[in-house]
Amino acid sequence: MVTSETIGQYFPRATEEQLAQFDRLEKLVKEWNEKINVISRKNTEHIMEQHILHSLSIVKLIRFKEGTRVLDVGCGGGFPGLPLAIFFPDVQFHLVDSIAKKIKVVKGIADELGLKNVVAEQRNVKEMTEKYDFIISRAVTAFPAFVEMTEHCVDYDNSKNGLPNGIIYLKGGDFKEEIVPFNKRIAVFDISDNFTEEFFETKKIIYLQK
Repeated sequence: MVTSETIGQYFPRATEEQLAQFDRLEKLVKEWNEKINVISRKNTEHIMEQHILHSLSIVKLIRFKEGTRVLDVGCGGGFPGLPLAIFFPDVQFHLVDSIAKKIKVVKGIADELGLKNVVAEQRNVKEMTEKYDFIISRAVTAFPAFVEMTEHCVDYDNSKNGLPNGIIYLKGGDFKEEIVPFNKRIAVFDISDNFTEEFFETKKIIYLQK
């Protein structure tokens, strides 16, 4: 069973305060989900593994620098944005979803955790004009559709991190055909290279740059 102690083993640089916040995040998601269903009720016993640790797989790909602007599109119950906001307190996270009840949950959790680097809003990303260093998401739609919907929000010309600015997308299953149109702009990373839990065997990170 994955616990905050597991996260500490995978991420030795995580502080005791952060590990405590991950524990609190797990409890808050369960509490809110009883009132407003934002994640599958059958998965509430696996929040630490299938939601929090899964979100933190992005940390294995990139360590966001202070001041980085990150947009989480289709954030649902706050993933991957909230765990990353805990891990990177000096990074600005903007979480958006088109469903009001999900944003209500995210705001409530962020407030209870005291996360000052999180803004959560009910927004349609197609209508947004703001620019971000990275867009993150967990498989809200087929990858080509997601790129078409969000790419206008990526500030491709002012990179300051170890990776050039772009889109970071958590996805499972067979998506080979989905990434064909992007050719050399795409890199795919196996999450199972970093995490040993069976859940991650088919999980990938898709990274798209300019």
